[in-house]
Amino acid sequence: MARNSGGGETTYAKGARVTGESRDRLQEDLKRRYEEGASIRRLAQETGRSYGFVHNVLVESQVRLRGRGGPNRRRAAASDEKA
Repeated sequence: MARNSGGGETTYAKGARVTGESRDRLQEDLKRRYEEGASIRRLAQETGRSYGFVHNVLVESQVRLRGRGGPNRRRAAASDEKA
């Protein structure tokens, strides 16, 4: 089921069902790490699961999801035109 890659990352076999206590632990771990600032993409990469899977687990755990990060290209482009 879960395996630790040695770097503190826990991965789950791709496509393997995560249920019961294992899912509860995963949910708690993902929620804690997301609330500490990790992105969904990073969590997905570190657990070996898809972005959609991690997103759904966070929604199930009633995490308040952050807005999209990174630069807003339209806004940046509009600011460049004014300068």
